[in-house]
Amino acid sequence: MARARVVIADDQSDVLTRVAEALKGDYEIVAAVRDGMAAVAAVNALHPDLMVLDVSMPGLNGFEVAARVRSIPSPPRIVFLTMHEDRDFMEAARSAGAHGFVIKRSMSTDLLPAIARVAHGELAFPVENGLSCL
Repeated sequence: MARARVVIADDQSDVLTRVAEALKGDYEIVAAVRDGMAAVAAVNALHPDLMVLDVSMPGLNGFEVAARVRSIPSPPRIVFLTMHEDRDFMEAARSAGAHGFVIKRSMSTDLLPAIARVAHGELAFPVENGLSCL
């Protein structure tokens, strides 16, 4: 079975590196970008299965990216990865069409399980799935 194709979008290069490193064995990283416009362009050009998306990025924020990406045919499933621990951000992510939500400080324990759930068609939000935080 082919590995799921992933676009990673985060304005912090160290986060891009950590996420790519964590996913590289089980997923195919097709792009790692640092701003919202590049994220939309990568999805349009590469048609990934999944997207790991930061909320706070230059150009377009993650919610704006999600809105644009959802309007294309066969959009990727989206997991937000953010430093924002406020429940309002999680609800905004849901409203934007997210399939998962992970807090950056819990990335080492929560990111891979969340992405695996989302890749298999499930939702992965902290309160529902026993992920850390919130």
